[in-house]
Amino acid sequence: MRVLTPPEAEKLASTWAQAINRRDLEALLALYAPEVELTSPFVMQLLNDPGGTLRGKENLRMYLTLGLSLFPDLTVTVLQVFAGLHSLVVVYRGADEVMAADVMFLNAQGLISRVCSHYHSDSG
Repeated sequence: MRVLTPPEAEKLASTWAQAINRRDLEALLALYAPEVELTSPFVMQLLNDPGGTLRGKENLRMYLTLGLSLFPDLTVTVLQVFAGLHSLVVVYRGADEVMAADVMFLNAQGLISRVCSHYHSDSG
């Protein structure tokens, strides 16, 4: 394990956001490890999964495809990036201007292997 440098973390966050904003599913999926695990309140909501966690790149593909279709005007704006030990936190504004933060853990190949998503609505 090593500490990600701020430029490395910012580059990954930027690449991630640009792929979402272009609706480039393949470029987005290329950032993730085959064994990716994603935990998010949106997994609960969109997939009606009470556990809120999906596993594997094919399940991630299904989830992202659904999300991009449900939010056709989605634009991700990265606000801040924090570098950590083989991890980063991306603070951004996403769907419906909701503030969000994703904690992304990277595997030895530098691919995103685990994500924990957090959301905050300014409306309370």
